[in-house]
Amino acid sequence: MTKQPGGSTAAEPDQPTVGDTAPTTAGEAAPAAVAARTPDEAAVDDLAPAGDETADDDRAAVDEQAVAENQSVSDDEAPADDQAPVDDRFADDEVADDASAEPVDGSVLAPAAAVLALLALGWLAAMLWSTREAILSAAAGITAISLSAFALPGVISAALVAGAAGALAAGNLLARRGHDQTTVRFVGAIGAGMVVGLAAALAVNLTYADNATTNVIAGTAAAAAIVGSAVAGARTAPVVGAVVASALGTLVFVVAFSRARDALFDLYGAGDTQESLVNAAKWVSRTESLLAGLVAGLLAFGYLTWARRRAARRGAALAPRWPAYLLAGAGPGLLLLLAEVIIRIGGRSLLDLAGALSEADSVAQTTLGTSRVDNGIWVLFVGALTALIAFGRTLGPSAADAEPDEETLEPEAAR
Repeated sequence: MTKQPGGSTAAEPDQPTVGDTAPTTAGEAAPAAVAARTPDEAAVDDLAPAGDETADDDRAAVDEQAVAENQSVSDDEAPADDQAPVDDRFADDEVADDASAEPVDGSVLAPAAAVLALLALGWLAAMLWSTREAILSAAAGITAISLSAFALPGVISAALVAGAAGALAAGNLLARRGHDQTTVRFVGAIGAGMVVGLAAALAVNLTYADNATTNVIAGTAAAAAIVGSAVAGARTAPVVGAVVASALGTLVFVVAFSRARDALFDLYGAGDTQESLVNAAKWVSRTESLLAGLVAGLLAFGYLTWARRRAARRGAALAPRWPAYLLAGAGPGLLLLLAEVIIRIGGRSLLDLAGALSEADSVAQTTLGTSRVDNGIWVLFVGALTALIAFGRTLGPSAADAEPDEETLEPEAAR
């Protein structure tokens, strides 16, 4: 049936409309499906006929493109936060690589070890030369024996320090070449001490008169050098270097102090009586020991402080605490006591021969032996206390002591 013009059905369309045919009033909101469409979707709907399946495909393609663009924008907006932990991880790896690339630890190197070895060898040569001159200048053999017994402690102490210094230099050389194991370091130290002891023994046998007295000096000096090298074979090279430096300074100070003994004897009231001479000699010996201990402690503290700062400039880890300073300050006194043990074992025959010359020589040897032991003990304790006190003065307040407690500040603020 067709519509006639002017009929009641003339306004009706030939085909039914697609979509929502519900009437809407003015001001009424559009349906949710229509309102949620994007401009691209509306353009596709206008171009495609109603019910066409390609409209849905075009609309899906537009949605996928929009999602992809949104994801790319979101990825571009937050790169910094996502990459920060990755950069930190790589930075940690680089730090770890740098730390593993450190060739030598600061705890196995002693600063200026070669210089200490040269100075110690020079001091040993000076002691051997002075002893030789004293023995050759003696008019009789009995006087030469007595002078050899008096000079033996100086030679043994110098050989002990020279052996330790030579072993310290050898340990530094091995550590720089990558051989810083404890066994290798100890074997190298013993080898260096044997070289120093053999050189000292050859110097005595070639330049001194060939007799039993000089053979005792040569053998005891060689033994002292080897013992000193064994002591220096420890892995804590900076502490050993501090002991060697302070012991060498102490030996030099004792020889230099001998020029002031006559003035000190007069100062302490030495007179014509035997009692006044004994009392004056006692106070002179105590003054010498006290000053030698102060020198030993200050030198040990100065060397360890220099070694710590030098290691910090090179990026090595070295932070010696108070036991290291205590041991370094006590080291010269320990070496003096160790030298006395070597003298009484290796040089026993020479001391007995010198003491058998007369009753006065016997008393003199006994008195000198006791004085050397007392001197070593004084240097040990005074040096240790001096180094420890000097280290303590460099310590500042801790973080907990430097920052006041908040609970303590609140009552004070309320007042």
